[in-house]
Amino acid sequence: MHARAIDEADLELVCRHREEMFRDAGRSEDVLQTMTRHFRDWLRPKLRDGSYFGFVLADDDRPVAGVGLMVIDWPPHPMHPAEDKRGYVLNVYVEPAYRRRGLAHELMRLAEAEFQRRGVGYAILHATEKGRDLYAGLGWSGTTEMSKTLERGAD
Repeated sequence: MHARAIDEADLELVCRHREEMFRDAGRSEDVLQTMTRHFRDWLRPKLRDGSYFGFVLADDDRPVAGVGLMVIDWPPHPMHPAEDKRGYVLNVYVEPAYRRRGLAHELMRLAEAEFQRRGVGYAILHATEKGRDLYAGLGWSGTTEMSKTLERGAD
């Protein structure tokens, strides 16, 4: 198993992994198709300019796991009072045949090291139910975040 950085050629791989991650979490097919179409358009320029980055783990040349990363602008906060950015982890996915081998741990180790390399001292992620124990075991903790879906107004 070897790690490599995500690049523009990984567009479809990242889209597939994201869709499979949400499918595993029980999301409906119609929502997934719409999400993936819009995500692909969102992701393409971010891969190109490097604002979406991350890692792929491959078995020989076959990609079997991946993690996406971003550094996002965020005002100084009690959890990072002197920083105006946060690391954001997304799209952690390991293909079913490769689970329970420590690959998600390795992806998170790579993610944390990359954030440190970039000078990021605080990071967040949104965990699925299946992922919570993994992240808690790696020292990640819950936050007070809440969410609400709003109806969009006409432009």
